[in-house]
Amino acid sequence: MENHFLKTIVSLLILLSLTCSGCEARALGGSTSTEFIRTSCSATAYPALCYSSLSSHASAIQQNPKLLANAALTVSLDTAVSTSADMVKLSHTAGMTPREISAMRDCVEELSDSVEQIRKSMAEMKQVKGSNFALMINDVQTWVSAALTDEDTCMDGFAGNIMNGGVKTAVRGKIVNVAHMTSNALALINSYASLNS
Repeated sequence: MENHFLKTIVSLLILLSLTCSGCEARALGGSTSTEFIRTSCSATAYPALCYSSLSSHASAIQQNPKLLANAALTVSLDTAVSTSADMVKLSHTAGMTPREISAMRDCVEELSDSVEQIRKSMAEMKQVKGSNFALMINDVQTWVSAALTDEDTCMDGFAGNIMNGGVKTAVRGKIVNVAHMTSNALALINSYASLNS
């Protein structure tokens, strides 16, 4: 009876050690991916935003610079789309002056262009490989740069005192966030490009 009990305990201990080493390996893999994201993000202009926006995608990104750049583009696109929708709603805020409404409409148009540029970049990134790498990655960089320019142009529309404080602060905060996301995506694309040049 004692012998059977001892065998059961030993078997359980072996099983636990095997299970734990498997868990540890999985945990280590996850932390390696998040560390890769943290290190990669340190090369961007907004590393904290970069890491916070991409760390939840660690399992998909793993340690792949192309997947990291793709994830950054996806996050940038999602942010631009939701910000554009928010801007449309804000443009209907009561009591806005004609100049404020005009700035909002221009901004919605700029964001729409930005969304289109990011979408084109994402489609091209899926095709990037082989002998056309340099040409294709150059297109991606150009489109993401254009998206960033659109976002900056939108922000310029709210410079000075053309808007009341509350709306201006809300708009500026949203646009700055989109621009920072896009800037980070461009930096990660540039890093990926430099690895393959």
